[in-house]
Amino acid sequence: MDAFISLFHVSPLTLAVLMSVSFVAAIIDAIAGGGGLLNVPALMLAGFNPVAAVATNKVQGLFAVLSASRTYARAGLIDARALLPAFIGAFVGSILGAISAQVVPLGLVRTVVPGLLIAVALFVAFSPKLSDAQSHQRLTPLAFAASFAAGIGFYDGIFGPGGGSFFFMALVSMLGFGVTRAAANAKFLNIASNGGAFLLFALSGQIYWALGLAQALASIAGARIGAGLALRRGAALIKPLVVVVCLIMAVRLMLDPSHPVGAWLGFRP
Repeated sequence: MDAFISLFHVSPLTLAVLMSVSFVAAIIDAIAGGGGLLNVPALMLAGFNPVAAVATNKVQGLFAVLSASRTYARAGLIDARALLPAFIGAFVGSILGAISAQVVPLGLVRTVVPGLLIAVALFVAFSPKLSDAQSHQRLTPLAFAASFAAGIGFYDGIFGPGGGSFFFMALVSMLGFGVTRAAANAKFLNIASNGGAFLLFALSGQIYWALGLAQALASIAGARIGAGLALRRGAALIKPLVVVVCLIMAVRLMLDPSHPVGAWLGFRP
C-alpha cells in the first residue's frame, strides 16, 4: 500500500474515483467541452494544490482531446490543413498564457469568464440558424488564427475552464462551421492549447505523472465514447449539451470565493 501511494500519491480507492471522474469528464468534453470543470476540483478534493491539480489535469486533458480528435478525423470532420494557422496560434497563445499564469493576477479573468459562458449558452440556445449546415465565413484563416485562436489559447493556458466551448463558438460564428464540424475541430484546436500549457507545466515539475497517466487511460476511453455519440446524434445532442455545460461552468465559477458573486454570498476560500 505504501508503495502504491508513493507512486500515485493517492489511495487505490481515490485513484479509482479520480479515473471514473476522468472517464465521465472526457465523454462530456468530447461533445461540449468543460471536462476540467470536473477533473480539477476532483484533484483538489483529493488533496492537490491548485497549480498541481491544473498541471496534472493537462496530462489527461491532452490524451482526451487526442482520442476525441482521432475519432472525429476518422469520420472526415477535422479540417487540419485549413486550421493549421489556428492550431499554431492556439499553441503559441497557450504557452504565453501558461507563462503569464505565474505572474498575472487572475481576478479580472475569473470575473469576466462566467458572463462570456452565459453569452455562449444563450447564443447556442436561441440561434434558430445554428445547425450542422455550413454558414457564412466572416474571417480568413490567418485572421482567425491571430485573433480568436491565439486569444482562446492564451486563456486556456492562463486559466482554462470553457476553452473548448469558446473554440466551438468561434468556429461557428467566425468561420461558419456547422455544429458537429465545430465540435470536432474545437477538439483539434484543444490539442494545441492543451499541448502548449502541458509543455510548460511539464518543464516546471508540477505534474504528478503516474496519476495523470492513469487518468489519461480513462479519459481516452471516455473521449472515444463522447465523440461517437456526437457523430451519431449531431446538433441534436451537441447544442443542448453545450448550453448546459456552459451554464454549469458559469455558475460554478461565480460561486467561487474569488468571484464577486461568491464573495457577496459569503463563500470563503
